[in-house]
Amino acid sequence: MSTGPSAAPPGWSDRELATLASLAETFVRGGATRRAGLMAQAIDRLDPAQARQLRLVLRLVENRAANLVLARRWSTFRDLPQATRERFVVAWGESRLAPRRSAYQVFKRLSCFLAYADPGDSVADPLWAEIGYRPPIQPVTAEPTPIVAFDPGPTVAGDGPATIDADAIVVGSGAGGGLVAAELARAGRSVVVLEAGPLVTEPDMPTDELAAFDRLYLDHGLTASWDGAVSILAGASVGGGTTVNWMTCIPAQPSVRGEWAREHRIDGIDGAEFDHDVAVIEAELGVTGPPNVPPKDAAILRGAAALGWEAAETRRNGVGCGDCGACPFGCRLGAKHGGLRVHLTDAWRRGARIVPDAFVDRVIIDGPRAAGVEAALGDGRRLIARARQVVVAAGALRTPGVLERSGLEHEAIGRNLRLHPVSVIGARMPEQVAMWSGTTQAARSMEFLEPRAPGAAGFVIESVPAHAGLIAQAMPWESSDHHAGLMRQVVHLTPLIAICRDLGSGRVRSTKAGSARVDYRVNPEDAATLRRGLVAAARLGHAAGAVQLIGFGTPAAWFGTERSTEPGPAVELEEFLERLAGFDFGPNRGSVFSAHQMGSARMGADPALHPVDERGRVRRDRGGSTIRGLYVGDASLFPTAIGVNPMITVMALARRTARTVLAEG
Repeated sequence: MSTGPSAAPPGWSDRELATLASLAETFVRGGATRRAGLMAQAIDRLDPAQARQLRLVLRLVENRAANLVLARRWSTFRDLPQATRERFVVAWGESRLAPRRSAYQVFKRLSCFLAYADPGDSVADPLWAEIGYRPPIQPVTAEPTPIVAFDPGPTVAGDGPATIDADAIVVGSGAGGGLVAAELARAGRSVVVLEAGPLVTEPDMPTDELAAFDRLYLDHGLTASWDGAVSILAGASVGGGTTVNWMTCIPAQPSVRGEWAREHRIDGIDGAEFDHDVAVIEAELGVTGPPNVPPKDAAILRGAAALGWEAAETRRNGVGCGDCGACPFGCRLGAKHGGLRVHLTDAWRRGARIVPDAFVDRVIIDGPRAAGVEAALGDGRRLIARARQVVVAAGALRTPGVLERSGLEHEAIGRNLRLHPVSVIGARMPEQVAMWSGTTQAARSMEFLEPRAPGAAGFVIESVPAHAGLIAQAMPWESSDHHAGLMRQVVHLTPLIAICRDLGSGRVRSTKAGSARVDYRVNPEDAATLRRGLVAAARLGHAAGAVQLIGFGTPAAWFGTERSTEPGPAVELEEFLERLAGFDFGPNRGSVFSAHQMGSARMGADPALHPVDERGRVRRDRGGSTIRGLYVGDASLFPTAIGVNPMITVMALARRTARTVLAEG
């Protein structure tokens, strides 16, 4: 990476920056001074409570007395030799003490991501050439979305809040919020959409991974469970997750819908009403098959065929899509028909006012009904948006905070959070794969989606179209040289993921600083599903011809070596699979990722269990009375996890909520 300086934020001492630089150099050699500045910037973007903890760790590793115990050297961390520093951080990563493992993961992920994602100031990251990575080249569409951000105007008398009036306020602009806005605008309603993130249209979309995470993802891509055990990706710009997702379109399966109808008494969810909603949505998005099947996805089809498993090409919302692989950066080509280009553009053309950089503090509740919202704008102004109907669609990580800050007291708000935890097998192929090139996800296997034993849950096997920084932070780390060697072969790697339908759940709540705190612990049943997913993905990778298999974790599990040139024998494979069947998914042991969040304000018939009723109305408390004019329209509504990519189902439930809003407006 570039070795030039990167400005550190104010408040960081030279000593702290020197410690960050030594940590950065420990994980990935070269460019440590620049990376230390970037790491300091990233830490400052975390919740203040988390940032304080990490800065405390920096002081701890410079404590000579502590290092005498930990490293048997009376020395600061930055004065230790490289090999000793590496043993030091490995010991933290494999420690029995959970806080040490958490600190290790944070600094390891930050350092490795920045080393391979940072494009540098003027010269391309030299690590890219070493690993064969080329950033996508994506032409800009000649017809970008015409959306122009709405400015609510000056504050009243220069000191009061700005004001705006509408028939309906939609809080959030992701898969659910965008669709609700379009449905209401089509019906002639005056609509205002308030989005906490920025408006980034196609010509201004990022061209590199670091900028994409900074501008388009929640918490600049740093979101994780509070203990760091689950890395979480969530969109945070106008269009939400539909702007950065991989476009995989799989509706909730009949078995899940039947469960929602039986156990949560949601009418119409298991029949023609839901089917019609899905059909309309897929037509609007132009859902179709992939334009090509790149090597990482061909491996899924090839391996499944050899094993006799179900697998098929993935349907997706790419229209005129090429094979640039830039979906996680947004789509400069305009081929991704997500919320930004479809529903929000339609709503805007029909008069909807879209206000970006507007963080909603609370819904204004006047007696029995909603009366609008209060928000903080990015330039420091306050905003009061008045309306008789408010739809909260801020995403499963932020909707609960809006409801709680509005004074609602239902105990289930923020609970029952599902994350679709993901376990990972790295399958190194003899041929080049270049996972970052071509269609992002072009195939999947649903062989194990339906559970095969009572009390078990299913999973889907898909590929990961990771770019250099994301795969670098996920890759197992045993030493700087070992990690660098793995990265030099990453062009051959097919990452296979098992997206697990979690039966357990977590909780999300607002911190004092207003960010979302996610507390989520993989329970024993879900850990078993993650292990089954590892075993199945490893079998599939081996059947597809992988010459090395890696179970991602700390420590990792290995089958074959970096010198392997052909698949290992079946006997050794079975021994490896037995190790995977016992893989440790304790916090910060087995690697766990999430790109799907749902269920934190779930819908259903029982007022004691569901803070939202069957048609999207928000309940005031467990007593069952609803607040007139207040609704939820996003993934928070899911009564349970669904086990497949959620975008289509989010939109279907949002369409259901929109019908309620229109009927009651």
